[in-house]
Amino acid sequence: METEAALIEAILYLETDPMDYPALVRISGLSREAVEKAVEYLGKKYEKADSGIELSHIGGGVMISPKKEFWDALKERYGKKNETKFSRAALETLSIIAYSQPITRGEIEGIRGVQADTMIRLLVEKSLIREVGKKDIPGKPAQYGTTKEFLRFFRLESIADLPKLNESEAARFELEG
Repeated sequence: METEAALIEAILYLETDPMDYPALVRISGLSREAVEKAVEYLGKKYEKADSGIELSHIGGGVMISPKKEFWDALKERYGKKNETKFSRAALETLSIIAYSQPITRGEIEGIRGVQADTMIRLLVEKSLIREVGKKDIPGKPAQYGTTKEFLRFFRLESIADLPKLNESEAARFELEG
């Protein structure tokens, strides 16, 4: 198992994006079962206090990253050079999309009470949202949803990992009619 785990560790070290199991199987040449055992082995290995890294499960994939408790000390030097600072309006728009997806521009504007074109364009450019379909109403407006980049940016395994909203918060994201 140690040899297989070392191979998977090397692959995860070289990859900058989360790797799903089929990709790890394809790259390593190992069976799915061997890859799963290797990932489990690495997870236990990295849980120990003498390890500065951990396995992060993001968007259905796995990647090696610094342990969360070290990130504040490291982000000044190793954070993304072009780390995006989002305005309150952009974060509000992104939150509405994340919690209400799929959602149209008009529905976003109905919730926010202001135009959303600029914020939607920004979030699409940053690959945090994308068009996921058309609503079956007159005019067939585009519907938006979050992307794998959104999951990666916020270090979520899936959209279900978003923080739970209390009733008053949830009511804010509900669509009328």
